[in-house]
Amino acid sequence: MSAAPPIAAWPAAPLQDKVVLVTGGANGIGRGVAQAVLGAGGRVLIGDLDVEAGQACLDEWQRGDDAAFQRLDIADEASVRDFIGAAQQRFGHIDGLVNNAGIAGPHGTVLQDMEWDEWQRRLSSLHGAFLCSKHALPALKASAAGSIINVASTRAWQSEANSEAYAAAKGGLVAFTHALAISAGPAVRVNSISPGWITTTAWQAPSRRHAPEYSATDHGQHPAGRVGEPEDIGALAVYLLSSLSGFSTGQDFIVDGGMTRKMIYAE
Repeated sequence: MSAAPPIAAWPAAPLQDKVVLVTGGANGIGRGVAQAVLGAGGRVLIGDLDVEAGQACLDEWQRGDDAAFQRLDIADEASVRDFIGAAQQRFGHIDGLVNNAGIAGPHGTVLQDMEWDEWQRRLSSLHGAFLCSKHALPALKASAAGSIINVASTRAWQSEANSEAYAAAKGGLVAFTHALAISAGPAVRVNSISPGWITTTAWQAPSRRHAPEYSATDHGQHPAGRVGEPEDIGALAVYLLSSLSGFSTGQDFIVDGGMTRKMIYAE
C-alpha cells in the first residue's frame, strides 16, 4: 500500500432516500426518532395505536410524501403484516426498522399479585419486536444496507421494585438484538438503544402535551447535567440506521447522560 486512505467526507444527509419504519412513532422517544430520520433526509412510516397523535405528527411535520402514519397494534400479527405491507406499497422498499412500541412505564403490580395477562401485556415490546422483525426482514435483506434498532432501556441493567415484567421485556430485547444480529448478518445489522431518563411530556398528542417540570436536583443526577430528550435518542438512531455505523452490530448503546456510571450514596 503506497498511500494512506484519504480524508472521507461526511454525508450531509446520512439517510437520504432511506425508508425507516418506527413503531410507537407518534409519541415520546418514537416521535423523536421519526423526526430525526426526516431531518437526516429519510422517509418514515410511523405505526401507533394512538391515532390522534399519529395524525398530529403529519399535520405538524408537513412533509408530504416523506412521512406517513398507520394504526398499528404490535401484539396483532395481522396488524404488523399490514403495516409492513403498507410501507412497501407506499415507498417501494424498506431500509430500517425501529422497534420502539411498548408499555412506557416500568412499574407494575407486585409480582405475587400479577395476573398472567398483565405479565404478557407488559412484555409487548419484546413480542412486537419479534413480529415486526419477522415480517420486515425479507425487505430489509433486499436493501443495500438494512438496519434494525430495538429500543430497550437501562432497566435491562438496573431496577426499582415492582418492575420485573418491564425489566424482563427490556432485557429480552437486548438479548434478542445480539441473537438476531448473528442470524440476519451481514445483510442486516441489528443494534439496541437503552435510554435512561428521557423527558417526553412535550412529545405527545396536542391534548396531552405540556412543558416538562424538573428540578435542579433532577438534572444534577446526570453527569451530563440534564435529563435526556427524545432528540438524544434520535441522533444515535440516525447513526445506527446509516452507513456510518456499518461496523456496528449486535450492540447495546446506553444513552443516559452517564447516570448508570455515577456512584450515589445515601446521606
